[in-house]
Amino acid sequence: MDTMGRHVIAELWDCNIDTLNDMSLIEQIFVDAALKAGAEIREVAFHKFAPHGVSGVVIISESHLTIHSFPEHGYASIDVYTCGDIIDPNVAASYIAEALEAQTCEKIELPRGMGSVKVEQFKAL
Repeated sequence: MDTMGRHVIAELWDCNIDTLNDMSLIEQIFVDAALKAGAEIREVAFHKFAPHGVSGVVIISESHLTIHSFPEHGYASIDVYTCGDIIDPNVAASYIAEALEAQTCEKIELPRGMGSVKVEQFKAL
């Protein structure tokens, strides 16, 4: 293993506003994303804010997937962290971006557990 894990952080813009405010749908998208990436789900917790927005986490054996949605801005911040070198976090992140109908997706992948973090420019999905 070259790293302890891989961490994808993505900025999703111009997403479907209705989807960003639908807790049940976001939860299903995240569960599906974890499964498509080949992860093993341990726990799922999501919260709907009033008047809008959803935050949630899918805890997987390999680490986690998270979201904070801002429907009023058509924006979601997501994070997919997988330990080891078997599960590709990009598979889950790409699925989520597509399911949220993001028109713009900027992402960065950080290797974890390798010492100093060197952040490069965002790469489009």
